[in-house]
Amino acid sequence: MKLYLIRHGRQSSKLCNVDVDLSEAGFRQAALVGERLVPAKIDAVYSSDLLRAVQTAQSANIYWNVEHFVRPGLREISFGDMEGMTDAAIAEQYRDFKREQQKMERDLAYPGGECAGDVVARALPVFEEMARSGYRRVAVVTHGGVIRSLIAHFLGMDLAKWRMLAVDLENCSISELDYHEDTGRFYVERLNDYAHLERYPELLRSGWVDEEN
Repeated sequence: MKLYLIRHGRQSSKLCNVDVDLSEAGFRQAALVGERLVPAKIDAVYSSDLLRAVQTAQSANIYWNVEHFVRPGLREISFGDMEGMTDAAIAEQYRDFKREQQKMERDLAYPGGECAGDVVARALPVFEEMARSGYRRVAVVTHGGVIRSLIAHFLGMDLAKWRMLAVDLENCSISELDYHEDTGRFYVERLNDYAHLERYPELLRSGWVDEEN
């Protein structure tokens, strides 16, 4: 079974983890990843219930025309008290926490929010559901924190180091898992593949001027 983990498209707000719609660039990214995965013959698409993930799944699914399942367990890691804040305000008000987080010595929960272990605990049952679904090729539209936390878990990494995986995980990038029923394991085949975006520098995080998430 193949699972194509897709980070949602660029959203319309710079604020931390607010539930808003996609920007124009985000819809473009979603269309590009949908077209890119046509040869994969997607059987179903799962997404987080946050608007940016739902809209990404819907836009990509124009190319696949398959059933879409929405699962709250796939929503982004909770940043707790930081949600709705700007990056500058977070850097100022939570500098001690950010300093400790950068050490990667413990799987720290965001103040009032979640740690990577919490994300794995709620997202893993959704992956187990997909593994039992009978589908062979599933697109999973979710979030950067979810993708990196789960891949760290599947690789047997110390979850304190989940943020070492793809610092700049591109919007609508593809990370691929291969589930083997005989071993019950999810194998990591690729991470942060954004070849479908490379012709459009303005759609990459390095070209992100007016919007950010």
